[in-house]
Amino acid sequence: MNSPTNVSRTFYSAIASALLLFSLLMSTPTNAQLSSTFYDNTCPNALNTIRTSIRQAVSRERRMAASLIRLHFHDCFVQGCDASILLSEAATSTSERTAAPNAGSARGYEVIDAAKVEVEKICPEVVSCADILAVAVRDASFAVGGPSWTVRLGRKDSTTASRAHTIGQAQCFTFSERINSNGSDIDAGFASTRTRGCRNANLAPLDLVTPNSFDNNYFKNLIQKKGLLESDQTLFSGGPTDSIVSQYSSNAATFKSDFAAAMIKMGDIIDPVTSQNGVIRRICSALN
Repeated sequence: MNSPTNVSRTFYSAIASALLLFSLLMSTPTNAQLSSTFYDNTCPNALNTIRTSIRQAVSRERRMAASLIRLHFHDCFVQGCDASILLSEAATSTSERTAAPNAGSARGYEVIDAAKVEVEKICPEVVSCADILAVAVRDASFAVGGPSWTVRLGRKDSTTASRAHTIGQAQCFTFSERINSNGSDIDAGFASTRTRGCRNANLAPLDLVTPNSFDNNYFKNLIQKKGLLESDQTLFSGGPTDSIVSQYSSNAATFKSDFAAAMIKMGDIIDPVTSQNGVIRRICSALN
């Protein structure tokens, strides 16, 4: 089953994709040999240090939580969770940052870089950027009211970029066709509201009610035909995911629980090559 989200968009869909992500990942084999206690002896204060750094970043801008979730999502679904997405254009000629799905929209790199700096101060060249990103996503989720989960650790960082590739906002051009379509799958009042002030680069929240909080209002919006993106509304359009949308819209606890389980499973996806030959990058955006 393919995910309904379009990875070229800044999305709450990174969170809402738990609808299909959960069912997909529960049947996806992983190559992980990870442990939640991996750094207990080599860097016992690593997780607290990352948590403090991420909380500070999210307190400055709550939207950053969605951006970090998106980074992790994109990183893991291309050759596993190996921090390849964090490599800058200067580090590699095939940087994922400039790939079509990410250019001009993926963000939060500097937040991971800052967390890495703090970790390097206490444990030089011990904690991978891939692990920092995985922990950062968990801490960012919790900071905006989402679930927490136990992160399994022990990833290595890639030395190359990959060859392919309920919070948050989307640019106007990604939903302008939908709000102007006069279609039967969009609430007329909602479309009119979104049409006003819509310019190509303007941003609009994917969840009008609580755009910067992790909750289940996104699913309630879909039932009311108020999904901002066509790929979102498809989740509730007479298809097999309707029942899941209905369940999550009425039970926020179930959504949070399923999302946490899916994030754990996604974080366990490891490329065997990277796990054997990877490195611990000193700077997340650069090669050693």
